[in-house]
Amino acid sequence: MKKVIIAEKPSVAKNIADALRIKTRNDGYYEGSDYIITWAFGHLLQLYDAKDYDSKMTRWKMENFPFIPGRFQYKVKSSPKNRDYKDPGAVKQIKIISSLVKRNDVDAVISACDFDREGQIIGDTIIDSISAKKKVYRLLLNEWTQEEVIKGLNSVILNTEMKPLRDAGISRQWADWIIGINLTSVATLKYQSGRGQALNVGRVLMPTLKIIYDRDKEIESFVPEIYFKLGAVFGTQKGQVYEGSYYEKGEDKFKSDEQLKAIVKLLKSQTGFVADKKVEKKKEYPPYLFNLTGLQGYITSKYKGWTSDKVLRTAQSLYEKKFITYPRTSSTALEESLKGRTAKVLDAMKKGLPFEGEIKFTASKRIFDNSKVESHSAIIPTYMVPKKLTGDEQLVYTAIKNRFLMQFMPVAEYEETKITTKIHSDEIKGEFLSKGKVQLVEGWKKLENSETKEVILPQVGIGEDVAIQDAKISQHKTTPPKQHTERTLLRVMETCGRKLDGKDEERVNAVLSGYSIGTPATRADTIKKLKDIGYIEYQNKNLVCTELGRNVVETLPVSELFDLDFTGKIEKKLYDIEKRRYSSEEFLEFIRNFIFAAVHKLKSEETVVLKKVEAVKKETEVLGKCPVCGHPIIEGQKGFGCSNWKSGCKFVIWKNDKYLAAMKKKPTKTMVKALLKNGQATVKGLTSKKGKKFNAILKYEKNPDNSYFTWKMEFAD
Repeated sequence: MKKVIIAEKPSVAKNIADALRIKTRNDGYYEGSDYIITWAFGHLLQLYDAKDYDSKMTRWKMENFPFIPGRFQYKVKSSPKNRDYKDPGAVKQIKIISSLVKRNDVDAVISACDFDREGQIIGDTIIDSISAKKKVYRLLLNEWTQEEVIKGLNSVILNTEMKPLRDAGISRQWADWIIGINLTSVATLKYQSGRGQALNVGRVLMPTLKIIYDRDKEIESFVPEIYFKLGAVFGTQKGQVYEGSYYEKGEDKFKSDEQLKAIVKLLKSQTGFVADKKVEKKKEYPPYLFNLTGLQGYITSKYKGWTSDKVLRTAQSLYEKKFITYPRTSSTALEESLKGRTAKVLDAMKKGLPFEGEIKFTASKRIFDNSKVESHSAIIPTYMVPKKLTGDEQLVYTAIKNRFLMQFMPVAEYEETKITTKIHSDEIKGEFLSKGKVQLVEGWKKLENSETKEVILPQVGIGEDVAIQDAKISQHKTTPPKQHTERTLLRVMETCGRKLDGKDEERVNAVLSGYSIGTPATRADTIKKLKDIGYIEYQNKNLVCTELGRNVVETLPVSELFDLDFTGKIEKKLYDIEKRRYSSEEFLEFIRNFIFAAVHKLKSEETVVLKKVEAVKKETEVLGKCPVCGHPIIEGQKGFGCSNWKSGCKFVIWKNDKYLAAMKKKPTKTMVKALLKNGQATVKGLTSKKGKKFNAILKYEKNPDNSYFTWKMEFAD
């Protein structure tokens, strides 16, 4: 008996087929002696639209909201070209999967979709729609190398064990549907004039917009303050010089320069002495391994033209090509069980490097720590070394590879020197501080190619007198906070803006597990969507609110939507469903109550226009003259027809014409123009019944005995 494996994408299905050395590919699947491998294209099914539940929801009317179906249902996803039609590719692939699962020689199904909420429901909704009474297993992998695929298939688990992950995924999907359908519709009816792109309101969109809005307002309301600093140059008895900054009660910034002017005057007749000198050797550890947020922040801040969405897409491509582990992770450490595999990867990665001898495997708790891993370990390379990558892939891969190698290189060490210089005067209460830094061991920093700025202080002893060679007061101005970049925004989204005092920033996520805005997989898409719908814009690398974005934040009366704490609690509840600490029923009841209150609040507010959509009259392109009545032929939704159709002219070339469809062709504007002008069109790439490609001359001629038109084919000499 065979097992059907359902992968999330064709590329992953090919990786599994390659690992199992299955070469036979059929239409929509691979088949071997023990396994049949088929695939989805991400989500093949989607939730019903509101109008699918109730025809009154075809048009948005305020009295129809809130709208929450009693039971959620799924359908084949809509065509991206026309939402009223099913996606033909999805229809075909579901039929293929269904026929494979229902085969008599198949006794089980293995869901091999990504090991996360979305991957779980992609596989489960497909399998549920088929209703085949076969055992269902789950393949949970972090990478698609041959070794891991074979190992994973030998240790599949029953899919029922993944119910908490499924519940969390479906709860997220249903909640976002309820919030999106109700609040987007009501807000659009309330605050938008004219028909066009809706006033988009979402669970993750709104708090993210508010973060950017708050920073913009903070910058606008910022009032700069003037402050002063005092610096001095000291000369040693051996003729060396060093600089120091004046501190009093631990502060080196002074609101007035009057006090500093008095000190400068005193310094002219004084000498100083070295009151204290401390020399410390310090260690600098490499930054932690990348999670998705860290990788996105690193790339977008370092390279021009990169967005977090582009980083995710590039990392996903590397993952599907088997070169890196699963990228949609929130962890910065590796599972302790991966020590052996990591050592193997390290051997492959370090080969040929000029400092290969310095890279040595170590099972450090800083790298391997189960308590810091959520579902997926940090992003690292696999043992497969790529031979050819695109420019974008190379850039992201190098960043991941270098961050990985850094963990196994010597810790960077430097010597820090602090000199405290005091003045021989009781009238000067403060002291001058000087700091020096000398790199002793470069270690992992060799991979950064960054020059270390060294400040070397002279050799002086405690109690040694020094001359005051110069003293200057400098004026400074406080600066406003910087506008958010994708890097800083992602960081705030990751922790809902929460800071933990006394905690290493890299470990904050481990403490705030599940408390965030969105997930690593969705945050990049949220930022992209905010830009696409016109709520924010880029100014170089900075993110700023548009006028529409500001108006939305300032007008929408549902304060919870913009509250980071409220949003974090929702994400935390989903996380707790995943961890079996909270039920999906309780969660959906919480969402229902929120929506009823939010819609009531929106309805009761005063109506104002935030967005005015002007009706744009579309210019209709004339493709030629109608061969029946001479009126213009224009393109319609379903075909190319006569503009005189209201008066009874029936000439039309349908877009789904069966004659052309049999040869896997659709009529195009170019083809129609040629037919109307010349009476014939040369069409390339037609497909015969045997699957062979050919070219031909087509004519569309009126039948002599009736009003219908028929296709005729000729072949060029």
